[in-house]
Amino acid sequence: MTANAATLREGDFVMLVDERRKQFILKLEAGAELHTHQGILRHNELIGAAWGSRVSTHLGHGFLVLVPTLYDRLLSLRRQSQIIFPKELGYILLHLAVAEGSTVIEAGSGSGALTVALAWAVGPNGRVASYDRRKDLQDLARRNVERFGWGSRVVFHERDIAEGFEERDASALFLDLPDPHVYLSQVRAALRPGSPFGAILPTANQVSDLVQALDDHDFAGIEVSEMLLRFYKPVAARLRPTDRMVAHTGYLVFARPVAEGAARPQDGERAAPDDPAQDDTESD
Repeated sequence: MTANAATLREGDFVMLVDERRKQFILKLEAGAELHTHQGILRHNELIGAAWGSRVSTHLGHGFLVLVPTLYDRLLSLRRQSQIIFPKELGYILLHLAVAEGSTVIEAGSGSGALTVALAWAVGPNGRVASYDRRKDLQDLARRNVERFGWGSRVVFHERDIAEGFEERDASALFLDLPDPHVYLSQVRAALRPGSPFGAILPTANQVSDLVQALDDHDFAGIEVSEMLLRFYKPVAARLRPTDRMVAHTGYLVFARPVAEGAARPQDGERAAPDDPAQDDTESD
């Protein structure tokens, strides 16, 4: 359920935040209890409380009751492997044009961060096909998706994608694998021509291999980028950056398969889509 009423109801997902900003995300169930380092919160006492209100444990410690966003949910996932960070996920969803009713393929599943984000984005009428060779990771990804009630939107395949994808005419396809350049023939067979393909890679030499292979397999509109995220201390009188920032976590590569021969290798550097060198307007 979602926060579509003024008060909390059984089945709602809530985020509880204490004065030290420690967070708990849970689904309200009558009779259940949350045991924290600051005391016990009984779900029966939360049900009927107002969103945005303050509730107390049996020891008198306070928590704010907030609506958990997708960002909050992703950070709360149980993980066995490195996840794709939220700073990349938003850009991925936009670039893949994932919307209500989309059919999206991903490989590999990992701990399921992208799987959860895709399941949220495709809605109840869409479908996500998730591939991974490791059963333990797929089981974890499945649990993370089902935790939020989106299990019916995802089909898991424990399978090596070298054998190909079962789906055809997919709306978008994303690879989180160390060697995506090896599987572009399989990608072309599953992805609707002209639709977005993406991948994430940790090192520049892997990106080079993929860019060359994309050229060789008639992909157009190749883009390479990375996301850097910098937080600021929210103190009005002395606003400044925090001491650390979330810098490089991976390179993102996007492209689209086109008709054979329609994509030709480009000489020289590829300009970014918003490179001022591409702007035809005159500057002052």
